[in-house]
Amino acid sequence: MTTFNHVGLVVTDLARAKHFYAEALGFTFWHEITPPDDLTAKLNGLEPPLGTTASYFVLNGLVLELLHYRERSATFKRRNMDESGLTHLSVAVDDIHEAAARVVQCGGSIVNETDIGVALFVRDPDGQLIELLPLRFRDGLPPMP
Repeated sequence: MTTFNHVGLVVTDLARAKHFYAEALGFTFWHEITPPDDLTAKLNGLEPPLGTTASYFVLNGLVLELLHYRERSATFKRRNMDESGLTHLSVAVDDIHEAAARVVQCGGSIVNETDIGVALFVRDPDGQLIELLPLRFRDGLPPMP
């Protein structure tokens, strides 16, 4: 048996990221851990010291792990949508433009050139790309298996 566990996202300022994902996008805080450096370094292929904190948030069954390394300088590298690998997160909201305004109020930004009226992209305070779709978007999709 296999089941989805979580998506991990490295952030540069944990307090700011926690506020952003809770207030701008409606994620709910679940729990937080501070794993030991030796195990985390081995698992993540990094050299200690790390000072890792992992904060877990949930939204409709999706678990988002916000990873912060107190002893390291994290930098965000922007990716193009045609590069292999994870490109963005996507959330459905009541109103994409109201949600985009909350994103800005919580330290994120709107990618204005992507606004097609029924969807748009925003960035979290670290630059992570997030797609905003209306809740009704799923109404036209086939049922999930």
